[in-house]
Amino acid sequence: MPNILAIETSTTVCSVALWTNNLLFALKENHEKNAHSRMLSVMIKEIFSENKFSINFIDAVAVSKGPGSYTGLRIGVSLAKGLCYGLSKPLIAVDTLKALAQQYLLLHPETKNCKEIPLCPMLDARRLEVYTALYNSNLDEILSVSSLVIEDSCFQKYLHQKKIIFFGPGAKKCKNIISSPNAIFVDDIEPSAHGVGVLSQELYKNKQFADIAYFEPFYLKDFIAIKSNKKFF
Repeated sequence: MPNILAIETSTTVCSVALWTNNLLFALKENHEKNAHSRMLSVMIKEIFSENKFSINFIDAVAVSKGPGSYTGLRIGVSLAKGLCYGLSKPLIAVDTLKALAQQYLLLHPETKNCKEIPLCPMLDARRLEVYTALYNSNLDEILSVSSLVIEDSCFQKYLHQKKIIFFGPGAKKCKNIISSPNAIFVDDIEPSAHGVGVLSQELYKNKQFADIAYFEPFYLKDFIAIKSNKKFF
């Protein structure tokens, strides 16, 4: 059974997990804003030292590949690739929204039996836009990953027929816009290396590895620099 280091940095959550024998061995998370560049490498060092586990014994590094924050993804993927180069280990790239849906199932395992209710993870893409997708309870894709401007008409094709469970950092701002009685909103579901690690097991088993030299995060949208209002002189 593989030992896998899982990394999640696609949002404000900075999360690291160590998996061994298909079980979560250790998890560290930091919810402090803009802490990724400062805390990620520290958290990785701590998770190994505190659990007396040598990083040389890992079999792969799994990283959340996006969509999500440009800066967050860049930091997580860059460090994951650096570890893979240094340790000569394979890189596993995990879809962020699918991992978020997996995180929901970890916290609400009863949903696994509700196969008729789609899961809709949402990440905040600023303003009224979200990154989203639709999955069934087996995490098979119903609607592919997209960037969506939220309107009342969104998902009506599905909401006319069945309930949909919305969750994730982007779902909160949609509550007052998607007004269907079939729309179920669940709070406090955040991306986590826990969900990334769960999905990485099957990818490792099937040898679905990313090319370390050429892999880039899945940004979905181009990076837009925001002009600072700070006066330096």
